[in-house]
Amino acid sequence: MSTGRASGADILRRALLDAGTRVMFGHPGGAILPFYDALHGTSGPHHVLMRHEQGAAHAADGYARASGEVGVCVATSGPGATNLVTGLATALMDGVPMVAITGQVPSTLMGTDAFQECDTLGITMPVTKHGFLVHRAEDIPGIVTEAFKLARSGRAGPVLIDIPKDVQFAEADVPAELGLQSCAHTPESIGETEEFASSFVDGKPTTTGAAVAVALTRLRAAERPVLIVGRGVITSETTEEVHALVEAAKLPVVTTLLGLDAFPTMHPQCVGMPGMHGTERANQALSESDLVIGLGVRFDDRVIGKVSKFAPGADIVHFDVDARAHGRTIRTDVAVLGDLRQTLPPFARGASEGYEVPASWWQRIHGWRREAGELATPMDETTAAGPLSGRQVSRAIAGVVRRDHAILVTDVGQHQMWMAQEVADADPCTHLTSGGLGAMGYALPAALGAAIGAPDRPVWAVIGDGGFQMTLQELATVVQEGVHLRVVIVNNGALGMVRQWQMRIHGGRRVESDLGAPDFSALANAYRIQSEMVDQAGQLDMALDRAATWPGPVVLDLRIPAADEVYPMVPSGAGLSEMWMEAPDEEVAP
Repeated sequence: MSTGRASGADILRRALLDAGTRVMFGHPGGAILPFYDALHGTSGPHHVLMRHEQGAAHAADGYARASGEVGVCVATSGPGATNLVTGLATALMDGVPMVAITGQVPSTLMGTDAFQECDTLGITMPVTKHGFLVHRAEDIPGIVTEAFKLARSGRAGPVLIDIPKDVQFAEADVPAELGLQSCAHTPESIGETEEFASSFVDGKPTTTGAAVAVALTRLRAAERPVLIVGRGVITSETTEEVHALVEAAKLPVVTTLLGLDAFPTMHPQCVGMPGMHGTERANQALSESDLVIGLGVRFDDRVIGKVSKFAPGADIVHFDVDARAHGRTIRTDVAVLGDLRQTLPPFARGASEGYEVPASWWQRIHGWRREAGELATPMDETTAAGPLSGRQVSRAIAGVVRRDHAILVTDVGQHQMWMAQEVADADPCTHLTSGGLGAMGYALPAALGAAIGAPDRPVWAVIGDGGFQMTLQELATVVQEGVHLRVVIVNNGALGMVRQWQMRIHGGRRVESDLGAPDFSALANAYRIQSEMVDQAGQLDMALDRAATWPGPVVLDLRIPAADEVYPMVPSGAGLSEMWMEAPDEEVAP
């Protein structure tokens, strides 16, 4: 049954509304113009005009992470579609649900090297969960429904829908059910009796229930266990269950970069972030553990260091919804496949029955340093007139973010690691960063998306001067949308992390890492945004307080020395226990 006829473009608009889309981020062009025309004079979805398609993808990503909804981005064919690739890859690596809509040249011209034609599905196949090429207007509602389902299901990720221009113009019957479904997404119920055949123990396939039972047996026999918590705890909404498990069994917890908002970092049982710039306590605990339990983590190279030296005396228990993650980087002894909403409760119940981590293990853990770095001296008249440091900047921002229950969005580089080391008790879905892909230019558009997705929370975007210059044009979008974003540029005049590696691993030979920049305050003012430059430690707190209360967007240009470096650091090819607590005296081979 239908309710009349409409163009494919209008059917697409209605299908997006039906799927729960409130906001989408995009940039128009010829092949997607019929869809934009269908938005004229309608009630939604609300479209945010980005200044670059990469920004559209990152904004949809930030929106999804902050709101819990599926992020939607829109681009035209050819360069519009290819500009989405970095954002799609970011979402795939970090498990973010997104749907990308791209226009395509008319069906009759496909394969002829037409103007702004490219094989969008082929190009995006490696960076999406799935891609659809729409051949008929009547297929649009079903494809949109399936795309949103795929984006959310299992390990979340991006899905692409490519629609030729003639299909957008073509008319088809409008299904009666469009507009009758609830726009609110209700997660599918997960029954605790559901079994998965792809779980395994010591290389042998088994059911998830049997794997959970073995995991409990190994926990009860462990003397030095460590729980490592990742983003999967956020996406599965099991933070409360993890908290209860940790306190019942007195487990030490390490939180990955993408899991910093999955467990309170100031909790007495949290031992910090592991990996390349993790804390001594977290890295040493993993290195000496006899059981590592991973919840929703990828065990990526920046977390584990040299594979042969990662937790060499430990059994590895890995809970994850993605079967491909089990054993991909390290040996997995017990793989528990399934959504944590299903697999974690029986494990937590069993772990709380009579097991508690030995006090001797906690005594050993407390012998290692928990703080990543200390400020050199208390503030006095001398230091107040001195230069800012990366540690000062990050600790002060983290304090404001915690005080105001704000969302923190970081870009990629030294500031990202300083902020990760200083994050304090972030609420779930309030620490956003490009973890797996490490995409510079992520923070500004992602923060814009987060601010629109969670309008009741303040949003701070912390960005290096290098990453800021990749997507700074989105300041225009911030003004256009009236978003009260707080943008902090940690400005050292360099590609800081590149410079640090060149100084410590490449003999101090700095090649193309010194970075020129415009006057960021003047630039912000050109966009009609309030701005301030700070280069002395004594000015920092008041500048942050002014930014926090200013009734509109703010850009802070915080100047730190280029020689400021982030430690601890595990050099490439080393084990977690071989971290540098400070800059090495001699060059280390890469």
